[in-house]
Amino acid sequence: MNSLFAGFRPGRVAVAVLGGLLLAGAVLSPVADARSTPVLARHGMVVSQSHIASEVGAVVLREGGNAVDAAVATAFALAVTHPTAGNIGGGGFLVFRAADGEAIAYDFRERAPAAATPDMWLDENGEYSFEIHHLSHRAVGVPGTVAGLRLAWEEQGSMPWERLVRPAVELAREGFVVSHGLAASLARVLDRMRRYPASVAQFSKNGTPYEPGEVLRQPDLSDSLERILENGAEGFYTGRTAELLVEEMESGGGLITMEDLADYRAVAREPIRGNYRGYGILSMPPPSSGGVVMVQMLNILEGFDLAGNGFGSAINMHLMAESMRRAYADRALHLGDPDFNPAIPIERLTSKSYADDLRRTISEEQASVSSPASFEWTAESGETTHFSVVDRERNAVSLTYTLEFGYGSGIVVPGAGFLLNNEMGDFNGAPGLTDERGLIGTDPNLAEGGKRMLSSMSPTIVTKDGALFMVTGTPGGRTIINTVMQTILNVVDHGMNAQEAVDAGRMHHQWLPDRINYERQKFSPDSLRLLEARGHTLNEIAAQGAAEVIVVTDDGLLAGGVDQRPPDGGAAVHDERTSADRPR
Repeated sequence: MNSLFAGFRPGRVAVAVLGGLLLAGAVLSPVADARSTPVLARHGMVVSQSHIASEVGAVVLREGGNAVDAAVATAFALAVTHPTAGNIGGGGFLVFRAADGEAIAYDFRERAPAAATPDMWLDENGEYSFEIHHLSHRAVGVPGTVAGLRLAWEEQGSMPWERLVRPAVELAREGFVVSHGLAASLARVLDRMRRYPASVAQFSKNGTPYEPGEVLRQPDLSDSLERILENGAEGFYTGRTAELLVEEMESGGGLITMEDLADYRAVAREPIRGNYRGYGILSMPPPSSGGVVMVQMLNILEGFDLAGNGFGSAINMHLMAESMRRAYADRALHLGDPDFNPAIPIERLTSKSYADDLRRTISEEQASVSSPASFEWTAESGETTHFSVVDRERNAVSLTYTLEFGYGSGIVVPGAGFLLNNEMGDFNGAPGLTDERGLIGTDPNLAEGGKRMLSSMSPTIVTKDGALFMVTGTPGGRTIINTVMQTILNVVDHGMNAQEAVDAGRMHHQWLPDRINYERQKFSPDSLRLLEARGHTLNEIAAQGAAEVIVVTDDGLLAGGVDQRPPDGGAAVHDERTSADRPR
């Protein structure tokens, strides 16, 4: 095993996870337990949905790498160990805040191929087709992950690129032990993958699901990662990998060409900035809707006494739902790719005065009514992954990326070993197609060649008195923005620690469909009855999101909150060395 792993073997960590412990050289306290105790560290920390990927990033921090170095290594490792969302065939967003307070947002959202059109999701009868929109080769957008990680590294990284990609190459080539959660996930997706022989070959044993404890090796993915290691972004967007991707597009009726791949660029953007009760908010700008919508909701809620009302109270849930309803309607009406929608009214949408106007339309006693025909007030499947990183200098990274559905399109590129996204499904279905089910047909997010589809991904960094305070984010489609906001409210308003903020119950409203989703057994039956009395329609769900949070405590420690909603949970791994790590 290459020394880049600093004494850790993929199989050893995964086996330890099956036993309920994360050993990895005994470098951290146990994963947060049922008492909502966060993982604590003095220096750096990586919190992700994969124990192995968190360890890969923490090793980088131990060797002196910064937060962006660790994020790059973690992201590539997740592309191997967390195939449901970790990826090189998808895209996402990264918010970086330097220790000196400078901040930048990296946009590596997928783009539509040049041949895309607004009505490309209609069938031969002119009817909207979910199959074409989400489950066909036409649903694949030009991937952005490799370009985004490369751009962030070129501008902010400190360690050699080869050092950061090598662990993922080795994980793919040598394999890692399949956990119970991953085995169950691969078994569930196998039927959807059966029409794609390369997918079946990569993620099963000749059509038989992997069992927990068996080793998953991905040699074709290792070869693709090796080309990225040797040639940077060009190793993905040109040459053999690009040729294999385009061959698959041509065989399946997809639209991506060699020119589309060569033309892709990640973009550095100015973050969305807000202020909530004196805490600074840094989040993603369009084409992510996350920053704008979250700041708008926080501005509305700032006018209410959430702390005095109490967590989970009916009045707080009502006020949150009404804020969500209004902000998500504005999302549908205004937000899209800023390169195609230069007049997005970001300043107005995120202003305190606009929030004051919206707050006055909220009745504390009665729910409003959402209508697809109006944006006035009468009274995403998303399987994504997020991780948070803080280094010793207090540089911070919040990164969310995705394939859209779990395992994206389900299409593995033959010979290249990576899954393709189905992110074109995040474009609106057709001009004017807005209905009670949640389909949106407004103009800003209709498909168009070269456009980036609107996203809800909301990697976010919070500051206090000019210093780093919190790094947060989550997967979850259109629920992402609300989940991230609730982690912030839980800490700022309700005084929760990092793990409590992650464990607490979550709710969601998105304008249409007009209902509140709430997590089972997380809220009082009395609160739910009072919500119904106010006119809300309620819908019980099993779980929402998988937030990975780091909070800087009053005494300067890093507290990691690890979401245990996914079957395998995740891990917060810090960079402190113990006697097991020191030279003998």
